[in-house]
Amino acid sequence: MSLPASDLKDLQAAVADRLYLQINGWHLYLGDAGLAEALAVECSALINQGAAVAARQAIEAVKVPVAGGASQLTLARLMPPSQLRDLEEILEPYC
Repeated sequence: MSLPASDLKDLQAAVADRLYLQINGWHLYLGDAGLAEALAVECSALINQGAAVAARQAIEAVKVPVAGGASQLTLARLMPPSQLRDLEEILEPYC
């Protein structure tokens, strides 16, 4: 199951404005990093598994290119644990 287009846009907007990568104390919001859409699509595809599972699996599935694309890290490696809880809260109404 995936979300309707309007819900997917709403989810993308929520993710873009609320979630961030944390690198050396800096916060880079997913909207600014160009990662909000990828995370929203991934969450949408997993939403039928519940908010907690969808959030965890989605941040593990989305890859972030680093060092000019020479390497990739998952969102899970770049987000503080509190952001996973925030993502679960964002996903709850869609479950």
